[in-house]
Amino acid sequence: MELGDLQRPHHTVMRWRLLSSGEVLLAVQHFNSDHIGSESPAQLCERLKLPFGDDLRLLTRALTHRSYVNEHPDTVSDNERLEFLGDAVLDFVVGSWVYNRFPEMAEGELTRIRSALVRTESLAEFSRQLKMNQAMRLGRGEIQAGGRDRDVLLCATFEALVGAIYQGKGLEVARNFILPFLEPTAESILLQMQTIDPKSRLQELTQSKGWGIPKYVTAQAEGPDHARVFDIEVHVNGNCLGKGSGSSKHVAQLSAAQQALENLAMQDPE
Repeated sequence: MELGDLQRPHHTVMRWRLLSSGEVLLAVQHFNSDHIGSESPAQLCERLKLPFGDDLRLLTRALTHRSYVNEHPDTVSDNERLEFLGDAVLDFVVGSWVYNRFPEMAEGELTRIRSALVRTESLAEFSRQLKMNQAMRLGRGEIQAGGRDRDVLLCATFEALVGAIYQGKGLEVARNFILPFLEPTAESILLQMQTIDPKSRLQELTQSKGWGIPKYVTAQAEGPDHARVFDIEVHVNGNCLGKGSGSSKHVAQLSAAQQALENLAMQDPE
């Protein structure tokens, strides 16, 4: 190779020193791996046993971020339409799984679990478990900005992969791909939910049902200042849903909220 200018396709002109043939090969490999990752769609498909067979067009599209398309005009399309489709499939599959997995749980709690399972952080974690960042096709600027470890991109790639599986193989295959992620994550979410105080849980429940924000009313306060006891009622839409007592208003409110949650669970066992 003679000393001179070498232009990378679709990129700025770079000045190169005299390179050996081996150095040129390494440079080209490094340039390519920067954009398409260290794992090809075919290698990802084989490692994860994905159901695409020999036709990897949908999988390749699912891995392709728009930043890659902007720098490679010959690329047909990015993964945004598949991301949209995968988001809808995930909402349905996860919602159905949560409904059947927790038959005694009220609607508000079901909504919280479903929302937690499909939030960006959860889907990004699923993507990390699959090590999908190694196969993501990103533009140079996105890579330099840390795109391979950004939750937003990891989440979008996982959604696009779900969309590609659904588009290529149908709902049942997509469902079978999604379900193994849900049980361990749902268990962690349930543990977190149990640490949330009853007032927060009650407010989330009443708002999810369109009932508004609970109001706490002091029904009575008795005893000397150093040993006062408060009786609190919690009202929603003008109805008293629960009562509680405690040595402070906060403790009494927590007790009232807990009773309200229990009363609502008995009224709406579904």
